Amino acid sequence: MNLVNLEDVTVVYGTASILDRVSLGVGEGERIGVVGRNGGGKTTLTRMIARAGDPDSGRVTHTTGLSVGRLAQHFDLDAEATVRQLVVGERPEHEWAGDGHARAVLEGLSLPPLDAVVGPMSGGERRRVALARVLLERHDLLILDEPTNHLDVEAIAWLAEHLSRRREAQLVVTHDRWFLDTVCTTTWEVADGRVHRYDGGYSEFVLARAERERVAAVTESRRQNLLRKELAWLRRGPPARTTKPRFRIDAANALIADEPPARNSAELVRLGTARLGKSVYDVEEVTVSLGGRVLLENVTWHLGPGDRVGIAGANGSGKTTLLRLLTGAVAPDSGRVRTGLTVRPAYLDQEVAELPGHLRVLEAVEEIAPSIDLGGGKSMSASQLLERFLFDGGRQWTPVADLSGGERRRLQLLRLFLIEPNVLLLDEPTNDLDIETLTALEDLLDGWPGTLIVVSHDRYFLERTCDHVWGLIGDGALRHLPGGVDEYLERRRGTAVGASAGTPSSGAGRRADTRTAKKDLLRLERTISRLEDKATALLAEMSEHASDYAAVQALDETLRAVRAEISDAEHAWLALSEEVAG
Repeated sequence: MNLVNLEDVTVVYGTASILDRVSLGVGEGERIGVVGRNGGGKTTLTRMIARAGDPDSGRVTHTTGLSVGRLAQHFDLDAEATVRQLVVGERPEHEWAGDGHARAVLEGLSLPPLDAVVGPMSGGERRRVALARVLLERHDLLILDEPTNHLDVEAIAWLAEHLSRRREAQLVVTHDRWFLDTVCTTTWEVADGRVHRYDGGYSEFVLARAERERVAAVTESRRQNLLRKELAWLRRGPPARTTKPRFRIDAANALIADEPPARNSAELVRLGTARLGKSVYDVEEVTVSLGGRVLLENVTWHLGPGDRVGIAGANGSGKTTLLRLLTGAVAPDSGRVRTGLTVRPAYLDQEVAELPGHLRVLEAVEEIAPSIDLGGGKSMSASQLLERFLFDGGRQWTPVADLSGGERRRLQLLRLFLIEPNVLLLDEPTNDLDIETLTALEDLLDGWPGTLIVVSHDRYFLERTCDHVWGLIGDGALRHLPGGVDEYLERRRGTAVGASAGTPSSGAGRRADTRTAKKDLLRLERTISRLEDKATALLAEMSEHASDYAAVQALDETLRAVRAEISDAEHAWLALSEEVAG
């Protein structure tokens, strides 16, 4: 039974139809992800469904007594209220403290202290309080607009698991593709005033959309190729992504049969070496403290040409400090950071930089450079680059002052590329970007021949653009994580378990730890096998290029890095096997 029905709903802003005669329904227990370009009508659609506004024509109906909980993009909280008043209200402490659901929400979202007043809080803290309040209430339909904003990767993983267990219908607007895949069983794409429905999460959406465009003989070859590349990456992605039967295999294989890997890592290392030499950053026994708190302690870390590294960590763990350490904006308390002589870095911080509001978009790009060198003899004009980032011909002449937040972020990224850096340091680059822009950015990075360092809570983006993940677990160390974000989350859970050591525990808890260790052993065995295959392939490639000194040198550096990963994984396997045996 449908809880909400929209019949021929039309919403017009100015002369533009944001929704054009849309008819659809939200059924009991459905978990729907809503995707589309920024400004395309996603939030308008959720407002209509919640009856938070009236359509210009058409009708919205709710079942009798329907209770709707809604987290809007913009919300008001009483600045004088405390977290306790807003989240648990007048319930006695013994009542909510004994409620497992309430405790799980408070802990999972890492809320500020219950007695903290909302007024002085950051926007991110306020948003987590608003989300907690919605989650603690009981509703028939939950509508969440960008619920992962300001959450770290750990809280996002918790929220995905939490929503997957809830029984009420859910409507989630998000650009987080991992979250869509994990939570949603249906995807709605809002485009050109229409709403297209697809069964399944993001993976199925990519496949179905590519199929739809192929059947319709779409002539936009650039967009079609981006979809095929995205689909190919999904099929080749981490094993965890394929644990569900997400693809109609024959159709998927037909679409990606001739699609090459998203990027040639060995070739990019070779090009990176040509641009950067052998040395990029050498961090040696560095300690950094801020506000009396040690963020990095005795850290040694080496970054080479062509490395593509993602940094995972909780909010406040020191990720941004690590990037600023590399750029020289933060000085270490002890130790040193050596920067290669040829390094030309570009740093994208979390804030949208000041942009020349008096210029038009194309002028703001051309004032940096008229074109960009992509390496390998390839280049792209400023206008072509703008088109790649979804600024079509007419939009290129829009005054910068009139751009939306997402468009300003896109423009900031473009200007960064035009500096032609050989090292990119990106701090939360996915903020304010819609999925279509994210795929365009990933496609550009696939062929960019430099060293890439990404700090992000968007695990899909990290996995898609980076070859290695390093983690700040919270103890001042920086650790290589062969298992990626999944390993980061496992280590964080292990830290939490260790922090509670000494409290009464049951034999069941110890058995659970043993089961987790056995799963880790299997994961490490798969990792070692994959790395050994990669090493074998590199050796074969070195034989093929035996007469090309530069290529052999680059391949040899990559091989040594792979062998170091194998050694780390083998040591971890030995330690775990001893733990299981004990």
